[in-house]
Amino acid sequence: MAGYPPEEVARRAGVDPGYVGRLVELGILTPGDGFSPGDVLRARWVESLERSGVPLEAMAVVLREGTLSLSFLGAPAFDRFADLTETTYEELSRETGLPLELLRVIREAIGFGEPGPGDRVREDELSVVPAIALAVATGVPPAVIERLFRAYADGMRRIVEIETDAWTNEVERRFLDEGMSEREMLERQADLGSRFAPLLERALLAIYQGQQEHAWRQSFVEQIEEMLERAGLHHRVRRPPAIAFLDLAGYTRLTEERGDAAAADVAARLARLVEPPAREHGGRPVKRLGDGVMLYFREPAGAVLAALEIVAGAGRHGLPPAHGGIHAGPVVFQEGDYFGRTVNLAARISEYARPGEVVVSQEVVDAAGPGPLSFQDLGLVELRGVRGPLRLHLARPAERGRVGRAARPR
Repeated sequence: MAGYPPEEVARRAGVDPGYVGRLVELGILTPGDGFSPGDVLRARWVESLERSGVPLEAMAVVLREGTLSLSFLGAPAFDRFADLTETTYEELSRETGLPLELLRVIREAIGFGEPGPGDRVREDELSVVPAIALAVATGVPPAVIERLFRAYADGMRRIVEIETDAWTNEVERRFLDEGMSEREMLERQADLGSRFAPLLERALLAIYQGQQEHAWRQSFVEQIEEMLERAGLHHRVRRPPAIAFLDLAGYTRLTEERGDAAAADVAARLARLVEPPAREHGGRPVKRLGDGVMLYFREPAGAVLAALEIVAGAGRHGLPPAHGGIHAGPVVFQEGDYFGRTVNLAARISEYARPGEVVVSQEVVDAAGPGPLSFQDLGLVELRGVRGPLRLHLARPAERGRVGRAARPR
């Protein structure tokens, strides 16, 4: 099968046709029977290197000497990377009727800088357009669509950063330590990456779909509970269990400043801190959540006692300040996890709590009854994503009495 002509390489790479000829003259591209998809990527990457200040002639020298090779860009792992289309963002906006500002979010979501109206659209970006068009046609506000795609970008950026760091340290550097040259290492890692890439893509899709099912199930259970409540068929549980969320303040900043290894160590230490008091007070950890943990307790009082002990012990274990939120009520148990409105409210209450605090709902106070606890009424509080205000309380061990606290904005 014949390869691409020079004009097609230039179009797909987003460079001038004359630039392709220059790369051929310098020996950076060798057409043979036409050019390959790898040549398109080589032209694009080399052009970006030159724009960043790397002399083209110097690259040609190290390639001729064999110190560096760009042949690894022809590995199957790189075939998934998209070429440019003939369509500009301005033209795409006219064709689809979608606002230019909304379409620009696509380029940011895949990790590159905001495009101008005359910049050409990538092939992979076109696959995102139908989802945005359907959302707009459904009546989803552009601000919500932007927020969603920025969330996709943030999550995927984090995944790729950790993945790349692991690949650099555990694959490429290991190959160099084994005595490979830079050129040999690049070829070897590209071959290995081509074998890993489809497997990781399937794993990533499976994890995404599993997380989707979990979130949709949680939403479905909450909707059913609300419908039953409105119909008068969902009665209050006499001795409700409790769900607690305990989180670490500043975990994201710690990850950024000290790296993923330090963050993973902190998460592991939190898990070790949580286990004993949870078991002692009739509870168990359900799952770790990066910067926190979700726990289930048979009795709300036990949840409060364990949470207070965990929050107080965070500093002694070298952890950032912890805070917790607890709600009591019916839960649905499926596949080792808990679902329902009780879970959602506990998570939102934990978000509201300040470092060093354990904040609980009125249901927890009512179910806990008299005992070794005291509760400071915080009044009615509006929580993110929760319909209507909730009466919240600050939990304290009874012997310490009530402790003052600055009023929160209502």
